[in-house]
Amino acid sequence: MAESDEFGNDLEDFVRRVAELRAARGLPQDEQQTLLDAALFELQHVAETLWPKFERLAGHGPARAVADRTELQLLRALFQRLPLPVALIGGDTVVRRMNLAATDLTGVRAGFAAGRPLSGLLRPGDRGALRSQAAAVARGEGPRSLRVHLQKRPDETLRATLTALRPPNEPQPAVLMILQSDTVPAPDRTGIGAGPSGERGPGQGTIGTRLRRATAPDLAEAAGHAAQMDLLDAMTTALLRAPAGDPEAALAAAAAVLASHGADWVVADLVTGAGLRRTAVLGPAGEEADALAARISAQDPADCPLVVESAAEGSSVLQVRPEDLDSFGRDRAGDSVLVQADVTSLMCVALRAPAEGPPAGEAGEETGPVLGVVSLFRSGGTPAFSMAQARAVHVVSRHVALAMRRSA
Repeated sequence: MAESDEFGNDLEDFVRRVAELRAARGLPQDEQQTLLDAALFELQHVAETLWPKFERLAGHGPARAVADRTELQLLRALFQRLPLPVALIGGDTVVRRMNLAATDLTGVRAGFAAGRPLSGLLRPGDRGALRSQAAAVARGEGPRSLRVHLQKRPDETLRATLTALRPPNEPQPAVLMILQSDTVPAPDRTGIGAGPSGERGPGQGTIGTRLRRATAPDLAEAAGHAAQMDLLDAMTTALLRAPAGDPEAALAAAAAVLASHGADWVVADLVTGAGLRRTAVLGPAGEEADALAARISAQDPADCPLVVESAAEGSSVLQVRPEDLDSFGRDRAGDSVLVQADVTSLMCVALRAPAEGPPAGEAGEETGPVLGVVSLFRSGGTPAFSMAQARAVHVVSRHVALAMRRSA
């Protein structure tokens, strides 16, 4: 199995490198000589390394394939059902997996956390320490333990225990992190929560402890809330001014607001009876940006996997440093859109209004049809989209869908 895993990892790396070479075809001609040299090197790697390994593995049957698959399923189920918050991270604290208890503790869904540094959920003073300790554990320097604080729960001290782990079928070692509460309640001098004998009962004294803890205001959080309120106000104003009974006009107004509130590029696609139709592409100023906007406008939305997926499933996607450079398709010349726009983070949000009729609870509020898809890019040195910004865009997307369904 070790040789098979190694071959699988080599093959995945090879496919990823080839995809990056294909995506880089949009570079200028004077830079394509380097790509040609790299492509020749990859061909040599296949002929001298991958093909001999494949021939050796082809002579051996998958003796334990079914048993190994069953064991992996058992381990995954056990990981998810552990009562303690557990996360599988890399040496750079990037989350690979989180169990249900960890998502409840952090307040972040596993789908949003995967692929992003877990240190970003901590207070700024704890992030460097966690990254340093996680890197040491991944290098094989032994288990580590440290105290950390979540941004959403700064008053609660957590004990993070780190140990090295080598997951099957993964090329790099991982770090298993367990989070446990390490907060010692302060004495309750107000008497709140004390029993008849003056001793504190289980779960008591929380109110008195919190009342005595004074925290400085988080200016970054306040600025983020202000930006979200500005977005909601501008979007509401634009949608109310848009003519009723014209879904395309409402979608164009929403795209203009999103382009002026933190997105470098905004691409709007309308869902029609004949399929997807691109209605708006807004980007930076300049001749090169205008030329790229024209190429993106001429692109068929059906050739954009992220747009098609969001339109079909009504889902939202947030990616930071997207690995699949073809996820937003190519232009007519065959060049990757994400490469040409120098995209560092993106959001692809379906415009889905609540179903008509009486509300059926939170789970039934988003069962209406998908009316369109809005894609937002940030490029160059612009900071990546945060999960809070993604949440704000998701909220306004329902408002846009309602405005698109408004009859004249």
